[in-house]
Amino acid sequence: MKTTLKHILLLLTVLTVSNIFSQNHFIENGVIEFEKKSNMYALISKKIKGETESYYQLAFEGYKKNHPQFKTAKSTLSFSKNKSLYKWDNTSEPTSNNSWIADDAMANLKNVIATDLDTQTSITQKNVYDDLYLVKDSLRKIDWKITDETREIAGYECRRANAIIIDSVYVVAYYAIQIPFSGGPESFTGLPGTILGLALPHENITWFATKVTEIPIVEKDLAPPVKGKPTDNKELNKTLLEALKDWGKWARKTLQAYSL
Repeated sequence: MKTTLKHILLLLTVLTVSNIFSQNHFIENGVIEFEKKSNMYALISKKIKGETESYYQLAFEGYKKNHPQFKTAKSTLSFSKNKSLYKWDNTSEPTSNNSWIADDAMANLKNVIATDLDTQTSITQKNVYDDLYLVKDSLRKIDWKITDETREIAGYECRRANAIIIDSVYVVAYYAIQIPFSGGPESFTGLPGTILGLALPHENITWFATKVTEIPIVEKDLAPPVKGKPTDNKELNKTLLEALKDWGKWARKTLQAYSL
């Protein structure tokens, strides 16, 4: 009986020490796997709202018969100290999701982003329809409002923060202080920990971490993209405004997508 009690006490001690260690162990380099989900049914419904031609509704019904509600894409964030590289896993791309009615710039977004927190700059490769741009600029300043709400993501307790970017895009982020790198998916930075969950509620799109792996990251794994027409955010925005001037109600949403 005493032996059994000793074993139980020893097990409880090991579990307690392990829990304390995990709570105080900070990850300074590794790879985070993300899953992006776009609610295509909601996006298409907004797109055709107010359209009277019947072929819009017929196209939507046809899309729903052949495609799931959520379009899914996988990406990774490799980070070490104050640098990161965010990129996409194109091997998981569905090949049949090419309906014209589901063509949405925010859902299709596949930026490759190298971030340097020391210099507060980024190099972003943006595929804008038939053109490839290489955008070099300073990091976006985001006025985050940190809340008391928490949520567990990929095994980490994350705290919620909210913000408004690009004038009207509402952002919800969940960050983990155990991963002190102040970055996250896409171009989102500026929180006291790594963003493991990101949602644009009104755009019906989310990014959530599915796995965090602590491994050494060598310099070449963080090398920024090099292909594309050199530009900065101001010049790209000017180019897009000119290209989208005849797009009517769809121009604003498209511009917002390429401004992320």
